[in-house]
Amino acid sequence: MANIDKLIKSINLDNVSDIHISSGLPLMIRIDGNLKSVNNLEISHETVCEYIKELEPKRFNEFLEKGDIDLKYQPKGMGNFRVNAYKCRGGYSICLRVIKQRIPKITDISSAQILKDFTKLNDGLVLVTGPTGSGKSTTLAAMINEINNTKEKHIITLEDPIEYIYANNKSIINQREIGQDTKSYIMGLRAALRQDPDVILIGEMRDTETIEVALRAAQTGHLVFSTLHTMGAANSIYRIINSFDSKEQNEIKVQLSSLLRGVISQILLPNSTGTGRTAALEIMTCTNSIKNLIREGNYEQIDSFIQMGAKYGMQTIDMDLKRLVNENIIVKEEYMKWRANNN
Repeated sequence: MANIDKLIKSINLDNVSDIHISSGLPLMIRIDGNLKSVNNLEISHETVCEYIKELEPKRFNEFLEKGDIDLKYQPKGMGNFRVNAYKCRGGYSICLRVIKQRIPKITDISSAQILKDFTKLNDGLVLVTGPTGSGKSTTLAAMINEINNTKEKHIITLEDPIEYIYANNKSIINQREIGQDTKSYIMGLRAALRQDPDVILIGEMRDTETIEVALRAAQTGHLVFSTLHTMGAANSIYRIINSFDSKEQNEIKVQLSSLLRGVISQILLPNSTGTGRTAALEIMTCTNSIKNLIREGNYEQIDSFIQMGAKYGMQTIDMDLKRLVNENIIVKEEYMKWRANNN
């Protein structure tokens, strides 16, 4: 067994999202968003060098020349990892992203029925938004797998990196990793339109061109899921429209108002048990009133309509946080901390 495999095997990976190995530092792991040291033993530069050689012997010279490499690693019986090895200040470091084996159900994330309703749509755009590390990929994976388990569809995913691996059930799922299977989101998305998909997952709408093609995909009868690093439906809509030149924005407002089906915005907060984290969700569904607000550019009024839209499955993040406190899932102090930082 390779030494890197022995190291991985020594870690309980149940709640670990990332493993960090660096010259001259102890082994670090990320659990529930926090970095923790496994022990106080520093790892030598020579040992990290040996680990990189074991991970990808044929590309070690490429690593020395370029300063960093991306690769996949699948040690037998220990799961799958997305790896980046890189140089830093004369030392070497390795980050292993743990690719999740178990895909959660929608009900593991939220009791809101509207999340399942989004998976029953035939076309349009559904966004999952929030800051980095807020669980967007997990929510998307749960919704994609709900389609996989309940409908006969062709699903294409474009991800950077792939975080969950799906097993085909009723649907066919083809997962493509940016940089490995296609050069960019935009190239993969353009190709996807020629691959007879019913559902397209775009890991992130990074730029105007990607947004434009995603809207076109939704417009041509596909159900499109994607993410943005924004908080709140109103901010997400504003971000999409303002990524275009001012002369194009009126047309984009009309397109988005007709194609957007819903926006889920989320944060993760520590559980009251001290183990794990739970998502609090803002959910907006595109009612006729909200479509009018988008067309007219009245984004500041969207939050008020979400507050009053419970019968359409809508909720503010504040409403969901209060529910989590009342159900003793999170402690009141976490809710008050969030309020203090967001008011």
